[in-house]
Amino acid sequence: MRYTAVFESPIGPLTIVSDGEAVTGLDFPLWRGAPRTAADGERREDLPIFRETRCWLETYFSGRDPGPAPLLRTGGTAFQELVWAELRNIPYGRLTTYGAIAGAIAEKTGRPQSAQAVGGAVGRNPVAILIPCHRVVGKNGSLTGFGGGLDAKVALLESEGVDMTGLYRPAKGTAL
Repeated sequence: MRYTAVFESPIGPLTIVSDGEAVTGLDFPLWRGAPRTAADGERREDLPIFRETRCWLETYFSGRDPGPAPLLRTGGTAFQELVWAELRNIPYGRLTTYGAIAGAIAEKTGRPQSAQAVGGAVGRNPVAILIPCHRVVGKNGSLTGFGGGLDAKVALLESEGVDMTGLYRPAKGTAL
């Protein structure tokens, strides 16, 4: 069974999706620049996982580190799960690059990884913000790679107090 609840955030309403025990999705009102239909499922604002997630998001949007995310169930491929585990290691208010994540995974697995493959997995993160894919930038400071849109990515980084010096909006790309 799928359940949904809505969290009104400073970047717009976020739809929290759960299987009843863990968060399985966090949907933005716009995804890759197009309106996104709220996840299907029974609307259940009262589930404990939704209360816990709302509390986490309230702390996050107040400009404070909320600590570890609530229980998540992401259901990705083995490679995606490796990438998402690396995303969870990015400290609040810090940035990393796709290449750095590829290097960390290569070090752990003994197999070379490409930054492009990492970017593909980052882009499939079903629980953005909770797994902080917004903290990943291009090696040259490009703010690319956020399906919720660059305005949302910038707002999230600014709320964390990230120094935006040297970061820029790309002129073209998939997450404008």
